[in-house]
Amino acid sequence: MREEKPRRGVVQISEVANGLIDPVLAKRAGINTMLLGSWDEIAGPDFADCTRPERIAWPRRASEIGADGGYQPGVLTIACEGARALFLTHAQGELIQRINGFFGFHAIGQVRIVQKPVAAPPRANRPPRPLTGEAARLLETMVEGIESEGLKKALTRLGTAVLSPQKK
Repeated sequence: MREEKPRRGVVQISEVANGLIDPVLAKRAGINTMLLGSWDEIAGPDFADCTRPERIAWPRRASEIGADGGYQPGVLTIACEGARALFLTHAQGELIQRINGFFGFHAIGQVRIVQKPVAAPPRANRPPRPLTGEAARLLETMVEGIESEGLKKALTRLGTAVLSPQKK
């Protein structure tokens, strides 16, 4: 019988998640979670909020590789919002250098920019309806002994959100 040795130390959940997600991302988009997680530093403050790496297209066939049969860098597709794509086009040389510096070798030779929304539109949170009946009386008895008006209002808002019926 084989005896299993206990693991030393604590395993972070991000390591487990990256181990599961990276093979899928590599197969479908040619990128990994390290690139996605470091994108803000790679893109810099000018483009971090309006860009997102979509996929890396690596050459697959001998005809795509070229006559010499050597290594050819990939093409990174970047989603960019609106008119910022024009500025990104002008800065793509520097961006390619930063990406290749991140990988540690000449991984990306070209950037393809696609104009599309990067961030999902924020959902508007509606305030909950005022409580009625037994729930309103219960909340009122819970906060009646609090002296601070600001704290009392905040707890009433919280209690209203917690005790209100949820939509499904």
